[in-house]
Amino acid sequence: MVPGGLAAGPTAGPVVDLASRLLSWRRPRGPGSAEVSTHHRRIFILPTKAGLGYGAILFATLLGALNYQNNLGLFLTFLMGSIALVSMHHCWFQLLGLSLLARDGPPVFAGETARFPLRLAERRNKPRPQIEVAGIDPFALEAGKDVELEFARPAPARGPLALDGVLVQTTYPFGLFRAWTTLRPRAAVLVYPRPAVRAPRPRMQPHVAQRGRGDLGIGAEDFVGPRPYRPGDSPKQLDWKALARERGLVVKQFGGDQSGRAWIDWDGIQSPSALADPEQRLSLLARQVLDADALNYSYGLRLPGVRIEPNRGALHKHHCLGALARFGIGDAGDA
Repeated sequence: MVPGGLAAGPTAGPVVDLASRLLSWRRPRGPGSAEVSTHHRRIFILPTKAGLGYGAILFATLLGALNYQNNLGLFLTFLMGSIALVSMHHCWFQLLGLSLLARDGPPVFAGETARFPLRLAERRNKPRPQIEVAGIDPFALEAGKDVELEFARPAPARGPLALDGVLVQTTYPFGLFRAWTTLRPRAAVLVYPRPAVRAPRPRMQPHVAQRGRGDLGIGAEDFVGPRPYRPGDSPKQLDWKALARERGLVVKQFGGDQSGRAWIDWDGIQSPSALADPEQRLSLLARQVLDADALNYSYGLRLPGVRIEPNRGALHKHHCLGALARFGIGDAGDA
């Protein structure tokens, strides 16, 4: 027996083959790839409204020529039909031999627009006069060349946002037919929680910042001296004049008795509405992360099952926001 209750007998060959094709069409695919190519079995074509009108005119012309036995009318009808067939051939082949590469887009906040960088390449050394990708205005693709594109998609909720199928289509050459295919490259954008307009100040802890070799911390008023750049240092502290003199990346050191250290804590949000809505709590925590980064605090993040030690800088900010984005969805990771 085959799926669907069809018996595999001597007379059931075509039926079994049709059933297997339908099941293979509906079978879910495995993990995708960052680069995919068009396949002849996945390119579809149908006449447009103009093509249907063109076909109706051909049919009327054919009936008139047959009724009046007009050889010139028959010649014109078959000539126009041949043009339509050639147009259908060229329209379908416009999409064959294309390759689409997708890359992960930069992180965005919920409610913004996620943008996926795309690169469409021509692999058969054949010019493509008219290609349309994901609603972008039609463009020409030269033989053996590629073009950089950007696919925009709304990001309404936090978490990893996967790239859906990208529609590639064309109506070349006369607009009588529309050929299309859907490519599914693997790419994603991380969507951070939408930050609240304002949030309570994170829990501050006095921290003696004096370290070895005179590194007294960042944020005080007295200048101590330069030190080599370390990953995570704020660009605001870089000595750009030293960089212009080809001395490399140097950070200005400032000294003080104490520097602020903040803990952005899940349990530190006690607002009644936030306690009832985890998404609102994450929104408040995202605002605290942004505020602590703007004030150049050394801050850490504590969530249920997640602890990120205090640090500062752009990388640390994105690490914390990424943990908030993945919280409760997947493995947020631990620092």
